Order: sequence, then C-alpha cells, then structure tokens
Amino acid sequence: MFGETFNVLHNALNLRVQRQQVISSNIANSDTPGYAPARLDFEEQLQNSLSDSEVSLASSNPKHFPLHGEAPAVRGNMRREPSPSQIGDKNNVSLDQEMQRLSENQIKYEATTKMLRKKFTTLQKVMQK
Repeated sequence: MFGETFNVLHNALNLRVQRQQVISSNIANSDTPGYAPARLDFEEQLQNSLSDSEVSLASSNPKHFPLHGEAPAVRGNMRREPSPSQIGDKNNVSLDQEMQRLSENQIKYEATTKMLRKKFTTLQKVMQK
C-alpha cells in the first residue's frame, strides 16, 4: 500500500539513528586511550537497493493498484578507523570532525522525516477524497 518509497525512507531513518549512536559513542570515548572511532556506512548500499529493487510484477487487471518490488533492507557496514600513529594514546577521535558528522547526520535525518511526512500527508489527502 505504501510502496517502495516508504520502505526506503523508513530504512534510512533507522540507519540515521544507528549512525547517531555510533557518532555519540565516538564523542563519549574521545579521551579513551586506544579507542578507534567507528563509522557506519550505508548511503551507497541504500542507493543500490533502489536500483536493484526494480522487480517487474504483472497485474491481471488494469484497474488494480500498480505493483512495485520492495526495496531490500540495508544494514550498513560498521568499520573502525584505527590510529595510524603508534605514538601517544593511539586515540584518533577528532571532536571537530565528529561534531561535523553529528550535525550532517541530524540535517539528513530531518530531511528524511520531512519527506516521509509529505508522503503521509499526500496519502491522507487521497484517502479523504
């Protein structure tokens, strides 16, 4: 009923929440000796899931709702960035970079929620008519 767009936006919101947690953990451990910051990468996988999900389904009647393939769920890749330096406490967390990543992720999260809200508003208007 909702279509592929809702599934992709829902998946993107979940991944943004996970990324927020990863970035928050990096910031919390900025003074922890030997801590390697984590990264959650998923944008490329999310984009690929859109192009890979073009499944052709057949309808038996032209009055049926259009059929779409469902976009597969994306989990993202978690990776660590170990310190290239063997000097000091081997912690390469940069608070400036982490705060930038946090802000960027928040902006993208808000943009995704706005898109989802518009989809629900459109669906609501269609159902009222």
